[in-house]
Amino acid sequence: MRKIALAFTVLSLVAFQYAAPAQAQVARTWVSGVGDDLNPCSRTAPCRTFAGAISKTASSGEISVLDHGSFGAVTITKPITISSEGLEAGVLVSGTNGIIVNVPNATDVVVLRGLALEGLGTGLNGITVLTGGTVQIEQCTIEEFTGFGINFATTVAGARLQVVDTIVRNNGNFGTGAGGGILVNPTSTAEATLNYVWLENNVLGIRTQGSGAGISNTTITNSVAVNNASAGFAAATGGTLRVEHSVSTHNGTGIGCASGMVRIDNMTITDNTTALSTGGTCLSFKNNDIDIPALPGGAQ
Repeated sequence: MRKIALAFTVLSLVAFQYAAPAQAQVARTWVSGVGDDLNPCSRTAPCRTFAGAISKTASSGEISVLDHGSFGAVTITKPITISSEGLEAGVLVSGTNGIIVNVPNATDVVVLRGLALEGLGTGLNGITVLTGGTVQIEQCTIEEFTGFGINFATTVAGARLQVVDTIVRNNGNFGTGAGGGILVNPTSTAEATLNYVWLENNVLGIRTQGSGAGISNTTITNSVAVNNASAGFAAATGGTLRVEHSVSTHNGTGIGCASGMVRIDNMTITDNTTALSTGGTCLSFKNNDIDIPALPGGAQ
């Protein structure tokens, strides 16, 4: 009898080991406002948060949103897509960052599509990029962060930021004058491209610069900077900025090139407190409409 009982125990342990393997990661997972992070994140059994789904999503996979909801902050450490098509997919945070991208390689690609990031007036940065990769931000709204809506502080040479069809508004600390819409501030050579981006009512619209040995090259097209307390578009030391077919209006400074290099063409720069700052290099090409306030004594 004792031998039979022992044999049964051993067989039970073996069966348990095979019945409970580690959960495999899959190419596509799902989140829902009524999901549960204990689920496998399938379409019929979705997870509740992006953080819960990312551990179950394979590298270069996709997390998709099933319905309206707030899905929490997340740190991304591998190439992945987080996508919401036509649904309200919120990332609401207080006193912390919304999304941190910390992928290791310049070849890694992270796509953030259709997300609404809300800092509730106390959040730090909406999206922070710390290391490498290409980060593509599409059709997003980022607002109410005390730092920057997007803080591109990559440390990996060749990293890229691409922002398309996105609204960045009401960011920065208006009491201290710090923060703002978008900061491009790499510590190595990197580039940023913005197309159809709306920068509104931030402390600063966008500034491109470099820290240490960092060099940033930023191109902006078909975009608007409006009602930003400081500059609408600006370049500082280590930064080169080209702005085309865009509008800067009702900002503290329309174009800030006090210590960086800015090239503008087919721009409308109007109704700013200061049209252009000086001290760095401002180059104007082709059909710019610049409204410069009247100089003292009526000089033009």
